[in-house]
Amino acid sequence: MDLRNKKVLVFGSGISGIGAARLLEQQGADVILYDGKETLDKEELRKKIGAGSKAQILLGTLRDEVIETLDSVVMSPGVPTDLPIVNKIREKGICIWGEIELAYRVGGGDVLAITGTNGKTTTTALLGEIMKAWKDSVYVVGNIGTPYTSIAAETREDSVIVAEISSFQLETVDAFRPKVSAILNITPDHLDRHHTMRAYIEAKETIAKNQTAEDVCVLNYEDEETRKFGEKTEATVLYFSSRRKLDRGVYLEDGTIIYAENGNRTTICHVDELKLLGVHNYENIMAAVAMSLAYHVPVDIIRQSVKAFGGVEHRIEYVCEKNGVVYYNDSKGTNPDAAIKAISAMKKPTYLIGGGYDKNASYEEWIESFDGKVQKLVLIGQTKEKIEETAKRCGFTDTVLAETLEEAVSICAELSREGEAVLLSPACASWGMFKNYEERGDKFKELVNAL
Repeated sequence: MDLRNKKVLVFGSGISGIGAARLLEQQGADVILYDGKETLDKEELRKKIGAGSKAQILLGTLRDEVIETLDSVVMSPGVPTDLPIVNKIREKGICIWGEIELAYRVGGGDVLAITGTNGKTTTTALLGEIMKAWKDSVYVVGNIGTPYTSIAAETREDSVIVAEISSFQLETVDAFRPKVSAILNITPDHLDRHHTMRAYIEAKETIAKNQTAEDVCVLNYEDEETRKFGEKTEATVLYFSSRRKLDRGVYLEDGTIIYAENGNRTTICHVDELKLLGVHNYENIMAAVAMSLAYHVPVDIIRQSVKAFGGVEHRIEYVCEKNGVVYYNDSKGTNPDAAIKAISAMKKPTYLIGGGYDKNASYEEWIESFDGKVQKLVLIGQTKEKIEETAKRCGFTDTVLAETLEEAVSICAELSREGEAVLLSPACASWGMFKNYEERGDKFKELVNAL
């Protein structure tokens, strides 16, 4: 598409906004990088865009006279799309895209896109490894850490783009059409942003809105919302299941991952051959297998890649053993459903560190999932009192409140004994105490290794 001399405002100056600004300038657009935070350093932002950038940088209030000059706006995923200023832009008929839409329109190749409340990063990373074992030009992008916009100009028609897509990013897609998409699961999350569960579900379903019967949408048969979506999407549906045999799809039977189609059954592998723990990870693997099969990857390549895959950082990540106590980092468990999966994967009596930023989540199911396995719940962050009150209502009283992650680790190290485990799985976002879940997980590992 031709962006030359188009006046485009990039809303948000984080990693996605910088990536969008760079790509737009490469395409010849007249770029304005805008952020509502007046305290940001304009020169630092300009350095991030790159040497020679001619982008205009605006901070603070976005004036009407600037809006009047715009051809389009590219939203960063961290910026809510219902802000009054965004509504004003929308009312003026100005085209609003997200950075995913921008990258898709500029780039080439086939997109394999993954969304869901939990498991996105693991599934994306594994699918990326499978594709790299088969194709030469493969890019793993999106919410996993590398902005799609940062590589879009490099892609070719024979490229494969494996993309982890969040609900925030899906709010602003337009023509985006993956060759293969997947919705892994849908449970309550980000209701502070989406406000209602229905709006959150609809955002996730947007990943397949432009797909046709020529494309494939991989769905979790055991998730009520994704199963219902399979009945209405225009895409060809391929299910995976951890609980039942499927006539067509990928399923788990007696510890073996199997692909069934046209009466034939193909064994992928047994779970004892995998490096990942837990049924939730078997589901992630089945989703990646289903997407690979839908994209016609040879089974031998899929099988080898799945067996070799060691998982992703911050997701039930083994840290070390100290004094007979095993420490695990699950900082990516940023909502109750993800944290439940981490608890279910634990095989030892566990000292659990939880709490953080309040996303208006409900913690009852998380507490109830402890099932005698959690010895002590050590709570930090904005939600610590809220979670403690919930725990007491649920009959769990072994809680401790800590002011910092350092204090929480110290408490767990002091109380735990040989043969037990310490797990950081907060069920909350990291904001307020840390920049992101990666920083939180890295700090946890640093503290544990220093014990």
